[in-house]
Amino acid sequence: MALQSPAPTVSIGKIAFASFIGTVIEFFDFFIFGTASALIFGKIFFPALDPLAGTLASFATFGVAFAARPLGGVVFGHFGDRLGRKTMLVLSLVLMGVGTAMVGVLPTYSQIGIWAPLLLVLSRLVQGVAIGGEWSGAVLMAVEHAPPGKRAFYASWPQCGVPAGLVLATAMFYLVEQLPAEALVSWGWRLPFLASVVLVLVGLYIRLKVDESPAFKSVQDKGRQAKFPAAEVIRKSWKGIVIAIFSMAAANIPFYMATVFALSYGSQQAGVTRGSVLLAVCIASFIQIFTIPVTAVLADRFGRRPVLLAGCVITAVIGFPFFWLIDTGSTIAIVLAMVIALPVAHSLTYATLASFVPELFETRLRYSGSAIGYQVGGMIMSGPVPFVSAALFSWADSAWPLSLYIVAGGVMTFVAVFAARESYRDDIADRGGEVAAGRESTATA
Repeated sequence: MALQSPAPTVSIGKIAFASFIGTVIEFFDFFIFGTASALIFGKIFFPALDPLAGTLASFATFGVAFAARPLGGVVFGHFGDRLGRKTMLVLSLVLMGVGTAMVGVLPTYSQIGIWAPLLLVLSRLVQGVAIGGEWSGAVLMAVEHAPPGKRAFYASWPQCGVPAGLVLATAMFYLVEQLPAEALVSWGWRLPFLASVVLVLVGLYIRLKVDESPAFKSVQDKGRQAKFPAAEVIRKSWKGIVIAIFSMAAANIPFYMATVFALSYGSQQAGVTRGSVLLAVCIASFIQIFTIPVTAVLADRFGRRPVLLAGCVITAVIGFPFFWLIDTGSTIAIVLAMVIALPVAHSLTYATLASFVPELFETRLRYSGSAIGYQVGGMIMSGPVPFVSAALFSWADSAWPLSLYIVAGGVMTFVAVFAARESYRDDIADRGGEVAAGRESTATA
């Protein structure tokens, strides 16, 4: 007979909101860096390079964080499975705030030379380590507090924090872009980074008031924490990690194509203003705040695999139309391109991943397993996207390789999800062994 998890003393709504608000702040910080990479950093940190090389260098700096994310996933996963989810949530938020504030006060290349881009990379590494621990902690707090049959819905709240953070970041940069060009390049770009300090303080206040996950408390009370969670989850649940890694492709490749690379592509190739592309991203992201939980309800009702597989097919289908619409140079068409990429295709995959990935792992290894799988997947499927996209476009002088890149993402995730078992009816508090392989553990039966 399955053991029952202790009842939470704080409502699931408050837990989900705490996960949501923290993720909003984390990804606000993350996306203002991405936006600045596309619009500003090439000019002030890599001025010695030609425009294309400066953009590539700036996007490479953006991608550095994705290399650091697996490290954050291992470190935060270890202590999240040893000490608890809440402590790591607070620490990741503080670390993200420090990394972002560093960017806001950095001297430029004209002031300190080569030290400026090196310090920019260091700041980005700090952000990457923080993000590496943030996602799993926020999602697990929601998943492990959620009532039966509603895990995907509540797990989607931290996912909603991503487009919400993107809306705030995009809106902030849209406002500072209204400054005179000289003011924007000299000091205006710093304002979003410095403003995030206030948001971090708000997020800390909210997160400090939530309770630890009841599923983890049950493991802790029984003294069942793994001594080295990362090593154990790799040994016992490597198939789950592989599935998690490739499940990221359909969500991340078109997402970073739309929210980072398209900012420079639209202005340089389609001849539209950067403000128009930013506005389109902002509108689509705002809509996505609402389509993510709707998609999650479908995943609770019909299962994770059907929704994810449908999202993969739609992602592959939109690969070419996305760039056709941008190439028209019409603001309305660009908004439509962003809407089909973000609230439609991305929501179907991204919303469901928040429950699908944690359900691949047992409670005592869940933070490490989900963090490693998700962050390694992010490093492979997200970080290179702006850089590879810029290089592919430069090589082909056309968008067709970029469309194929999106199609490939849909295919990779389709294969990974198809290989997984359905888990939406599982009692995740009491499962052990390698869930991805469909084996029940007798340890908690």
